[in-house]
Amino acid sequence: MAEEAANSRPGTSADARPVVSRLLSLTVHEFRSPLTVVSGYIRMLLKDRAGPLSDQQRRILEEAEKSCGRMSALLGEVSELAHLEAGTAPFNRNTVDVLRLFREVAAEVPALPDRDVAIDVAGDEGEVHGDAVRLKTAFASVLLALRRELVTSDRLGVRVDRTTGDHGPKVRVTIGEADNIQERLAADASALAPFDEWRGGNGLSLTNARRVIEAHSGQILGTRDGGKAVATILLPASNH
Repeated sequence: MAEEAANSRPGTSADARPVVSRLLSLTVHEFRSPLTVVSGYIRMLLKDRAGPLSDQQRRILEEAEKSCGRMSALLGEVSELAHLEAGTAPFNRNTVDVLRLFREVAAEVPALPDRDVAIDVAGDEGEVHGDAVRLKTAFASVLLALRRELVTSDRLGVRVDRTTGDHGPKVRVTIGEADNIQERLAADASALAPFDEWRGGNGLSLTNARRVIEAHSGQILGTRDGGKAVATILLPASNH
């Protein structure tokens, strides 16, 4: 059922992907050129190259510089998406422990500015054959997005276990509010649905995360009830 849910996702046809990839690459190139110029002029002004600045002018320019930085990061995500769509993104695959990766991500995610949210990672070792760097980035994107969606709790739970799918053993990662994580673990596969990657405030990080997971023959799923701060990740278990 989980695999059927994932396969029901509307996506880009294989024939259209080269065109989409080239369009994305061209977009990145066309946007980066003027952004580089604007960023350069802002840095010059902040260094008083055009004369001394008032405190208010400096604050405005510093905010403009931060926005340029965010735009540059977004263009980096678009560039990554272009490579993933084209199938040209390099993957350095080795045996990877999913539980260890999630623990590293939970320890490294930056704190929220307005509240403290704990990320509780537990479960069993789950080895997969994959690119540790790309998987870690994808996992971080998912955790950061779901953490932002917590409303009634300040604890996000992550549970790693092994299960069996239609095509062999899987490493399953269940993410949700820590108080409800056991309920999520016990949910029937029919409750799963394609993951909504189009969530505001996340740039293209979730879009890229899904493609990285699927490049590992895995899936990321949400729930049919449209619940927030929940996801299930399935990856083929390593034979080793």
